[in-house]
Amino acid sequence: IHAENNRFTLQVGMRERELLFETLKLYPLIPVTYPRFSQTAKGEPDENQRLLEEALAEQRKENREAMLAMFNEPGRFRKTEHGFQFTLTAADLERLLQVFNDIRVGSWIALGSPEEDEEPEMSEQNAGYFLAMEVCGHVETVLLAATGEQGPYPTGKA
Repeated sequence: IHAENNRFTLQVGMRERELLFETLKLYPLIPVTYPRFSQTAKGEPDENQRLLEEALAEQRKENREAMLAMFNEPGRFRKTEHGFQFTLTAADLERLLQVFNDIRVGSWIALGSPEEDEEPEMSEQNAGYFLAMEVCGHVETVLLAATGEQGPYPTGKA
């Protein structure tokens, strides 16, 4: 609802806040072995792949700790007549974008990596991934719009 000096004030409804928190619990969702750096002739990960996986695991650990600290910070969410307001720094916003993108892409992978014009096979087991993917796409669009950037969906598709 307000952006000034690399500080972004956002508002969410009560249900939106709960959905936001539930979605964040999925992080990290992309399998650590998903980004393949290279393979040896025997198909075993080489040293570069191991280093990549270690770096990703460390980054995810830092992101999780930062998210927990941020959302557990007293006074972070201020109750309003219409839900909750909260303020993010540019660094907070960037980290949130990384986390939501991980959940969104991880959900897409869990749904079988469907093509853009292809509907994923839906079941009781994977319906949550479809919801998470949609929620993350919407949140990313809102966060990017706060910075003046376009989100993951073209205008009018979110």
